Amino acid sequence: MEKLVTYFKGVKSEWGKITWPERKQVIAQTIIVLVIVIAFTIYTYGLDILFKGILKAFRLVD
Repeated sequence: MEKLVTYFKGVKSEWGKITWPERKQVIAQTIIVLVIVIAFTIYTYGLDILFKGILKAFRLVD
């Protein structure tokens, strides 16, 4: 039990050393991540359409 108490005291001590990002920074980085995810999704979808068209042109796919 003593080890558990010591552990949580250490956790509490380390928790105080954390520097949390500001709200503006979190929002900006979240928007950047969403834009990148959307861009890659559109890119992948475009490649899918392109390759599907190529395969249809060679009659490899219905």
